[in-house]
Amino acid sequence: MSILLIEAFYGGSHKQLADLLQEEIGECVLYTLPAKKWHWRARTAALYFMQTVPANANYRILFASSVLNLTELIALRPDLGKLKKVLYFHENQLAYPVQKCQERDFQYGYNQILSCLVADIVVFNSAFNMESFLTSIGKFLKLIPDHRPKDLEKIIRPKCQVLYFPVRFPDVSRFMPEHKLAHLEKITGVKGNGDTYLFRGLPFQQKYRATGSLMKNSSSSPESGLCEAQSGLRTTQQERLQYPLTSLEKLNKSEASESTNQEVPCQEDKQHVTFNPCNLLSGTDYQQRPLHIVWPHRWEHDKDPESFFKVLLKLKEMDLPFHVSVLGETFTDEPDIFSKAKKALESSVLHWGYLPSKDDYFQTLCMADVVISTAKHEFFGVAMIEAVYCGCYPLCPNALVYPEIFPAEYLYSTPEQLFKRLQNFCKRPDIVRKHLYKGEMDQFSWAALRGKFRSLLTTEPREDL
Repeated sequence: MSILLIEAFYGGSHKQLADLLQEEIGECVLYTLPAKKWHWRARTAALYFMQTVPANANYRILFASSVLNLTELIALRPDLGKLKKVLYFHENQLAYPVQKCQERDFQYGYNQILSCLVADIVVFNSAFNMESFLTSIGKFLKLIPDHRPKDLEKIIRPKCQVLYFPVRFPDVSRFMPEHKLAHLEKITGVKGNGDTYLFRGLPFQQKYRATGSLMKNSSSSPESGLCEAQSGLRTTQQERLQYPLTSLEKLNKSEASESTNQEVPCQEDKQHVTFNPCNLLSGTDYQQRPLHIVWPHRWEHDKDPESFFKVLLKLKEMDLPFHVSVLGETFTDEPDIFSKAKKALESSVLHWGYLPSKDDYFQTLCMADVVISTAKHEFFGVAMIEAVYCGCYPLCPNALVYPEIFPAEYLYSTPEQLFKRLQNFCKRPDIVRKHLYKGEMDQFSWAALRGKFRSLLTTEPREDL
């Protein structure tokens, strides 16, 4: 094995990237630490890997995320200092928000600066990530009381480049409601070499074309530009969709509820609400159902769940119809707002909690209409991109990385603007259901980025991509 992959925080997007590289790039060996107690990983991971990574004369490249203190590891293991050292920034500590200014630990940002000085190539997952880090170095070092180092940005910048996080999009056609198939066909128009998410010519496309011709002949509302699906088309859709979350018993309950035109209530399962996707497809026509909002982020303060729930509660106070699915991982300290919001929004909740199954996760995204970010910190945003791929209409802050990723019409500047957009969508969910996303997804796909990552993980130091 010639490529040594080290991930000191093996979870979330860090895990996704490490697994993808190990699977898709040959000659990789991976060493990790669990995604727990981030601050301790940043402080002590180098010492752990010094002892656990065996010496190997075949190593040529060291690839690590910026959680690792690369400077310490190279000092402790001089044999690794001879390798081509690639440092990948999923996030940077110079632009990371904290709840209170005094909570910032200078050492974390300082360690990342030192790691950049030791690395041969420094890679960022977005231009925003790179520029927010580099332009903050000077101000950050002013925290040193005296004898401050100078011109470190000029030393580090020539090593830096942007390489978007590679998203491996799955085949979600079996989860798609009829009205999203046009979106999926548009998104999957990317050229590729056999990736699972590039499924031109698969049966769902013939079904979509057949459906489209039938829908043109069915009665439609000139106001919405949408039409009711024929009963036969619903049967076709049910045959195509698979329900990994739904047992036969739940399916029977859903069918029973259809006959009485009632919803199956959300079932409480320990900490989470069980999501039954049949509830979204049975009963009244899908296009007439309330707007389905999804929030698929980590349950931490930097994602600003308070602002999100404040907007939803305001919608509820106005008796506007909507459903909500709150996904994302939880860690040691869960913000109090989640338990309070769950109780206040109970009647609108379709799912509450982390979905460990990828099929369940993508199915929920496919059934949703709008995906929301209220983040105060985002350097890329895999969850938002995955949701858009699944046909969700994105609403993101006009800040951070979002203007780099999404066209202007999907950005909002204030919570009031977000509320007004959602208020309109609650009244007219057909607006988002007939919308075709106007941005591009292919630039974030593994198919598009594979060659650049392969080039990065060659033995020539400081190679331009």
